[in-house]
Amino acid sequence: MSDEESAEPHHGTGHRARLRARLLGGGAEALADHEVIEYLLMLAIPRKDVKPLAKSLLARFGSLAGVLNADAKALALHPGMGETSAAALKIVALGARRLARAELSEAPVLASWQTLIDYLTIDMAHLTHERVRVLYLDTRNRLILDHLESEGALDEAAIHPRNVVKRALDVGAAALILVHNHPSGSPEPSRADIQITNRIAEAGRLLGIVVHDHVIVGRHGHTSLRAKGLV
Repeated sequence: MSDEESAEPHHGTGHRARLRARLLGGGAEALADHEVIEYLLMLAIPRKDVKPLAKSLLARFGSLAGVLNADAKALALHPGMGETSAAALKIVALGARRLARAELSEAPVLASWQTLIDYLTIDMAHLTHERVRVLYLDTRNRLILDHLESEGALDEAAIHPRNVVKRALDVGAAALILVHNHPSGSPEPSRADIQITNRIAEAGRLLGIVVHDHVIVGRHGHTSLRAKGLV
């Protein structure tokens, strides 16, 4: 039985009030990672000490981002959790993605590079499988479409250069940025990453579509192929 199903009266109102005061009165570092998770769980399990549960989630998933980006089913089945508690954590990850996407849409992407990296990191860095996306941009480098191209390894079996460029023409894009993640954590490009990027860039040149960059995201950072001189 989950904690949310078996919650009993808990006299921790003083502790909860102190957490709330620190949250509302402090800055970004007002709460430790386990306290952020604890506060979210308090909303789902209001009458039980959830600090041990918060610490067990951190121990299992490795970090605050790892917990918030964990599979919903895995969270719900974690001892002491349940669907309500899992939803309380997942809504934060969803809100963070929406906020980052909104900020990205407000200015030219190339002039808001850190905002782009923040958005991609939130959305992809902790995935356990590869995801390939294409960001299509207009003539002012504003985001037109954030397209999920494929789930799986980045190769020509998963992503076809002609299809990528054709979609750019279909949506009226003048440029694009390729994005994918490395579940291993390291963002260093493979030979296949470089080859497929060059094929897409060549296909784009023939039709006037600029490939600005290929960004690889991992838990340990990100890599820009353009910054490495590979695009």
